[in-house]
Amino acid sequence: MKAIWNNKVIAESNNTVVIEGNHYFPEESLNKAFCKSSDLKSTCAWKGEASYYSLEVDGKINKDAVWYYENPSELAKAIKNHVAFWRGVEITE
Repeated sequence: MKAIWNNKVIAESNNTVVIEGNHYFPEESLNKAFCKSSDLKSTCAWKGEASYYSLEVDGKINKDAVWYYENPSELAKAIKNHVAFWRGVEITE
């Protein structure tokens, strides 16, 4: 699977975890050169608190387009050290 935004591969892995229709990529597959820290936090009732990265590719910014659970709940432990995408990031095979 690949996560693509602004014609760049942001992450690529054959070992994603699918939860609620979202592919969670192993953190080590993420190209952190495109990631910028974000202060945004959100809470999922069963996964826990999510943190975010914004993407910056070729001068374009996609705010808070990457999320991850630093300390997911026991129910969501399969996505520890994984990231997922939204806001126009295309997930393809």
